[in-house]
Amino acid sequence: MYPIKFRPQFKERIWGGERLLEIKKGLYSRSVDRSKAYGESWDISGVKGSISKVANGFLKGNNLQEIIEVYMGELVGEEVFEQFGLEFPLLIKYLDCNDTLSVQVHPNDELAAERHGSFGKTEMLYIVDAEEGAVIYLGFKNKNITREEYIRAVAEGTIADILQVVPVKRGDVFFIPAGTVHAFSKGLGVIEIQQTSDITYRIFDWNRVDSEGKSRELHTALAVDAIDFESGGEECRRTYAMATNEEVNIVDCDFFKTDILVVDGKVELDYCKRDSFTIYICIEGEVKVTLDSEESETLRTGEVMLVPAIANEVTIEGTAKILSTHL
Repeated sequence: MYPIKFRPQFKERIWGGERLLEIKKGLYSRSVDRSKAYGESWDISGVKGSISKVANGFLKGNNLQEIIEVYMGELVGEEVFEQFGLEFPLLIKYLDCNDTLSVQVHPNDELAAERHGSFGKTEMLYIVDAEEGAVIYLGFKNKNITREEYIRAVAEGTIADILQVVPVKRGDVFFIPAGTVHAFSKGLGVIEIQQTSDITYRIFDWNRVDSEGKSRELHTALAVDAIDFESGGEECRRTYAMATNEEVNIVDCDFFKTDILVVDGKVELDYCKRDSFTIYICIEGEVKVTLDSEESETLRTGEVMLVPAIANEVTIEGTAKILSTHL
């Protein structure tokens, strides 16, 4: 097996822009309509209807579910395959927030299973770009807010007034557990690592309408039971100290573990005891990734790569900043 790349899937969004096509120019299909506003690039996805297809090597053209079916634990890890089967457990995205996203919340595993037969959506963010004044709305200013006060603010259209506003800059990391009300301002480029789920309850969309004068559907009734009213604010921020040629943990939760790795020259990583796939997301730079001194592939800025679980030793050569995530 070898380091696997996938073809990005561009998702048109009312708040999107043009940044993603430039970031992903090495892998996107020429058939992509460049006149559309793309808000999301799904780089590794096992979501039904949006399953990723391999972009390199002899598996090119096969989708993620097909190669899991063939390679099973060798690809994703024995325990991972036992737990998730053919469903890949993480969704990796890039976001171009050319306008402010809706105020929203995601259900946890229990509620998502009950309502949708799906996983919940706990996620983390790495801020790739942030214009001056860009912010994230995270939870409520008053952690003692009652359900009734929240419902009144939604009904009156004043929900934005009671949200906690958190300033952001390039390189910031945030962990957003399911149940946390949040929104991203315009002027942000974001890498998102999350559970495999596309369930979003939209609470408020800033009175926005599309080109036909139509507003997007809101899910205010569904959202109420999904909200953790105490979650949010600065407690979602993750601080870390950079180190060269060693993995530094930035998020460790029940659903994934993510490290940041600054490569300068050559680094050798021992994955012998890791019973999981590993995903590399190149924030900046370019490196060559080699598995067990045999199969190699180049990883460039904006690209995402899956390292199969069967790999015992990974050598990375070059200069880059990388997010590394696994179960």
